[in-house]
Amino acid sequence: MHPPMHPIVALVKKAVDIYVREGKVISDTGELSKELTEKAGVFVCLKKKGQLRGCIGTIEPVTGCASLEAVRNAIASATEDPRFFPVSEDELEELDYSVDVLCPPEKVNSLSDLDAKKYGVIVSKGARKGLLLPDIEGVNTTEEQVRIAMLKAGIPPGEKDIEIYRFEVKRYS
Repeated sequence: MHPPMHPIVALVKKAVDIYVREGKVISDTGELSKELTEKAGVFVCLKKKGQLRGCIGTIEPVTGCASLEAVRNAIASATEDPRFFPVSEDELEELDYSVDVLCPPEKVNSLSDLDAKKYGVIVSKGARKGLLLPDIEGVNTTEEQVRIAMLKAGIPPGEKDIEIYRFEVKRYS
């Protein structure tokens, strides 16, 4: 028997199910804890049989609260992640969801201020920004974490004058 789903995970599952089956975006997020009614960046990742199936998020919030941010990003993860085809109706029962609510980022001066298991990273240079969530399977060092975030931002290896920020997440799965 599965443990009960956290309400935010149940919400994103419901949002994806309804969007994929009916093309409708839910607006009622139900009763959620106070932290999910506040503004925050949110990433929603979908996995199918343990393999990534979609992951989209926002560093800065674009909606009024974390729960609406989660709904928006869950639908985008299922339908707009450029690495994957949109989720089909027959896949819905095979999906697992995780929701990362981002804490405000803080600038770091050195890689020694990072910890790939505890902190996510944002690397920026000008308008280019790349983000990597914390505690990603297969990413074991801060150097590797920063390298991947730079790659996502289109910042070449060895680039100087980059800014690095770290952030913690509240992960629900």
